[in-house]
Amino acid sequence: MQSIARFSISALVTGFLVLLLSACGGGGPDYEGPPLTRLTPDAVVLAFGDSLTYGTGAARSAAYPAQLAERIGRRVVNAGVPGETSSEGRQRLPEWLQRSQPDLVLLCLGGNDMLRRQSAEVMRDNLAAMIAMIREHGAEVVLIAVPKLQAWSITPHPAYGGLGASLKVPVLETSLAEILADGALKADAIHPNARGYARLAEALHQLLRDAGAL
Repeated sequence: MQSIARFSISALVTGFLVLLLSACGGGGPDYEGPPLTRLTPDAVVLAFGDSLTYGTGAARSAAYPAQLAERIGRRVVNAGVPGETSSEGRQRLPEWLQRSQPDLVLLCLGGNDMLRRQSAEVMRDNLAAMIAMIREHGAEVVLIAVPKLQAWSITPHPAYGGLGASLKVPVLETSLAEILADGALKADAIHPNARGYARLAEALHQLLRDAGAL
């Protein structure tokens, strides 16, 4: 009888922990990044960035935020501004946090800093400041790494992975680099086409599932 009682208590505890993890998010079995809280059906996702968020290179309806919204069944607000640097985005972000009241922010900035050969340290500081703003507003954040475009290679800028590790932020690190390395998935040297944005939306969908947000 005592062994049966111990088994019952153990089963109850295990069941409670499973339910708790399910409610709070958790992460897929192969996911090694920080977990995200599960998004409610009425959650708002803010996609904040430059032309890569706006959808330059494709119809507005084919931008990654629109394609992601279809996949996750939540509202995804497109707050992309072509040509914006991380410094400009840092100034613009508070207004959008107040306006959209997001539960989750997808942050994709830095490409124009690189194109204009601006300081990588300043870019990193701006991204870190925006992550802090988002968290102070009560939202979570996913960082989308923008690649360095060089004549001989397209690789994720190391600042994004470094920020993800130091600030415990999920990072979509290689997807944009892989998309922009494939001529069939891009409209020009620095922008995906509709198929490329679809690939980006699918990669984000997978990350959100793995991190426990869906």
